[in-house]
Amino acid sequence: MTRTLLSFGHGYSARALARRLDEDWRIIGTTRSEDKAAALLAEGTEPRIWPGANLTPALDAATHLLISAGPSEDGDPVLAQLKDEIAARREQFTWVGYLSTTGVYGDHQGGWVDEDTPLAPSTRRGQLRVEAEAAWQAMDLPLHIFRLAGIYGPGRGPFAKVRNQTARRIIKDGQVFSRIHVDDIAQVLAASIAHPDPGAIYNLCDDDPAPPQDVIAYAAELLGMPIPPAQDFASAEMSPMARSFYAESKKVRNDRIKSDLGITLIHPTYRAGLKALLDSER
Repeated sequence: MTRTLLSFGHGYSARALARRLDEDWRIIGTTRSEDKAAALLAEGTEPRIWPGANLTPALDAATHLLISAGPSEDGDPVLAQLKDEIAARREQFTWVGYLSTTGVYGDHQGGWVDEDTPLAPSTRRGQLRVEAEAAWQAMDLPLHIFRLAGIYGPGRGPFAKVRNQTARRIIKDGQVFSRIHVDDIAQVLAASIAHPDPGAIYNLCDDDPAPPQDVIAYAAELLGMPIPPAQDFASAEMSPMARSFYAESKKVRNDRIKSDLGITLIHPTYRAGLKALLDSER
C-alpha cells in the first residue's frame, strides 16, 4: 500500500528522511522556491510551491504529515492557513511529526535537561516554538514532537569556515551545546514512523554535548590546519542572532530515543560525525 508523506517546509532534515524511506512512499514536499522545487523533483519528491499552491489534493492523499516550517510572530504557518482542513482529516493520519528545538528548555547554565524538563525559553525564538508545540498538541492528532539540537551534516558544518579561515573559537565560560547529525535525525524520524506513539516527545541529540570552541578546534585538526585563535565572548563582534545562541547553555539527554525507539546513533559524538563528513568528502 502506498503511504503518502506531506512534508511542510521540506528542507534539510526532511530531505534526509525522504532518502531513508523506500520506494513504496509517495512524498509531497512544500517549498517557497522554484529552484528548490526543481531540486526536490530530481530527488523523487513531488514539490509544491507553498504558500500559493492548492494543497487540498495533497491533504486528501496524505497518511503522514511532517512539519518543519518554523513559527513566526503570526504563529505556526501551517495551522494559520490549513488548521481546519487538517482537523477535518485527523482520522486519516497515521503519524504527524513536528520538528521543534531544544531551545524550548531555555538556559540551564550547563546542566542536563530531558523531555520532562519544564519549558522555560529565554529567547523569543524559543517562546514561539513553545507556542507552536502547544498549538499542534491542541489539534487532537497522532502527534510526535522532536526537539532538535544543533544540526550538522553534509554541507553544514565547520569545515568551510575553517578552510577559508573565517571560523572563530568564541569562548564563554561554561558554555556547552548539544548537536545532532542529520543522518541521525532521519533515522529517528523513520523509527518513529515505523512505531508510532502519539503524544510522544523526543530529544534529538548525540551523546557528547561540548563547548563550541572544541568542535572548531577538532575540525581544524582533521583538516591539518591551524586552530583558530580564541576570542572572548564579551568582546567578540557578533550579530545579535549569533550572540543569542550563547544566551543558553545546557546538555540534552537522548535516552528516550534509545529506550523507546531502539536507536543506536550513527554518529554518537561530534568527533565521529565530523570525521565521517570529511571521509565522505574525500
